[in-house]
Amino acid sequence: MKRNGSGGSADQTHTLTAETKSQQNPGKRIRSTESREARKWGPFSSLGRRIMAINLFSVIFLAGGILYLDQFRSGLIEARLQALVTNGRLIAGALGEAALREVALSGSVQRLTLDSRSIRRVLRRLSVVTNTPARLYDGSGTLIADSRFLISAGREIVFEPLPPPENTGQVRKFFGSLYDFAADLMPVSQDYPLYPGDNSLRSEDFEEVGWALKGDIGTVIRQTKEGQLFLTASIPVQGFKHVLGSLLLIEDGHEIDEAVRAAQVTTLIVISITVVINLLLSLYLARTIAKPVHQMAEAADKVRLGLGRRVDMPDFSARQDEIGDLSTSFREMTAALYDRMDAVEAFAADVAHELKNPLTSLGTAVDTFGRVKDAETRKQLEAVISSDVKRLDRLITDISAASRLDAELSRTEGEPVEIIKLIDSVVDMYGNGHVKSNVHVDVEITGSNIMIEGAPGRLGQVLRNLIDNALSFSPDEGRVLVRATEEKDSAGIHWVQVDVEDQGPGIPENKLEAIFNRFYTERPQSEGFGRHSGLGLSISKLIIEAHGGSISAKNRMSSDGTVLGAKFTIRLPK
Repeated sequence: MKRNGSGGSADQTHTLTAETKSQQNPGKRIRSTESREARKWGPFSSLGRRIMAINLFSVIFLAGGILYLDQFRSGLIEARLQALVTNGRLIAGALGEAALREVALSGSVQRLTLDSRSIRRVLRRLSVVTNTPARLYDGSGTLIADSRFLISAGREIVFEPLPPPENTGQVRKFFGSLYDFAADLMPVSQDYPLYPGDNSLRSEDFEEVGWALKGDIGTVIRQTKEGQLFLTASIPVQGFKHVLGSLLLIEDGHEIDEAVRAAQVTTLIVISITVVINLLLSLYLARTIAKPVHQMAEAADKVRLGLGRRVDMPDFSARQDEIGDLSTSFREMTAALYDRMDAVEAFAADVAHELKNPLTSLGTAVDTFGRVKDAETRKQLEAVISSDVKRLDRLITDISAASRLDAELSRTEGEPVEIIKLIDSVVDMYGNGHVKSNVHVDVEITGSNIMIEGAPGRLGQVLRNLIDNALSFSPDEGRVLVRATEEKDSAGIHWVQVDVEDQGPGIPENKLEAIFNRFYTERPQSEGFGRHSGLGLSISKLIIEAHGGSISAKNRMSSDGTVLGAKFTIRLPK
């Protein structure tokens, strides 16, 4: 009986072919090895640098926006202008009341004027209280009072507040110096009109004075060439609803700049801490991703370059994430690769063993043929040589077909296969006298329109193999039965089952699995030795498993334990 083994020969031969090509072009392989070995994994890999760059970009971009847009500075300027206007209204109201006191008790209205000692005293006192320099212009725009000259008899008062006690920490000092250094590198932008300077006293240099003389309140932001801000507010001074003059309040932006500087230094400290934390987290993230990938890549290189030993891929399956899934897939792929390599080696050893026997016999017959002179003996040797040559041809043909099968199945697209029609077409091939000794091949179908997805040519090859086996073991006037049925298992999966039964001597119980091994051959004594390669059932198993099914063998038994024949069962998912 012809009983043969496990599949995988086509992939194995494909692997051998790729290895042979690599050996035929050793120069290319050496260059690839050198290129991979030249790559060194540093503490910051390419993947790690990209992760850190992406994470830091958002923080740095946000920091630049905060420091550049300076919304806090604009808010402070607006608040100080409103405070100037409020203080100006209070001072202007007080000056207007002081001007009304110049009216005579008799009720006669003298000429209202702001040019008096009492007006100057009021301006001086309120300017000190509000801590804001003030100038007073009459109705014609002439300067009549300046808070900086009122107390010093014409000399300007230079007022410089003492700095607060030094209690700044070292961290803030460092970032303050860093901020000042960066600010000095930036050119001064002239965002506001140029301030005419403290020495300019003319009303023409301050357009807001003219607005106040017309009864409007005006505020203007100016800056010096060095970038220092000056805020001015001009408020009309009224008496009896007449505009008597204009009050001009001037405040430099030093406090605003200091407040902005303090806020931006604080922001810089917070951003720096955020960057450091983000950098550490990015580095941790990069290491948890990049380092395992590096380890798996290095292990893959060792697998590719390793000789004579297995390399274990790193196991990160405990991580329960994508890296763990990748590690598991790599380990399974590597295990499958080593299994495939072992199968290739086993296949090569089996092929060598099977080819060695006919080659040895052929060599012996050829050597003997030259020394033998007896015609009858030479005729027998010619028969042996012819038989061995045919046997070698048959072996090489079957081995070639088995080698191509796996690769062919991986490229073949499935198509609908009607099982009943396929069985009928195969069984029809055994009619018209092609069956030995009047052995009958019958078909028994349960159901109709049984369809599956697969390769009809290869499934037909399996059926022919099984029927040929059954015929070779069937006695004269025997019967081979091909039966097709459908069933549904407990999981709800529909299966198609095809049985091929014969009435032969059956299969030894200890060989029910071995018959599917490669090159396993056990034929009836009536058949000549070497007529079969022992690959038929091995190829059949490979085809069925490629279709997601299974194939098995067992003996048909009578009620009294007598073997009635062999039965091969194919199960395919529907």
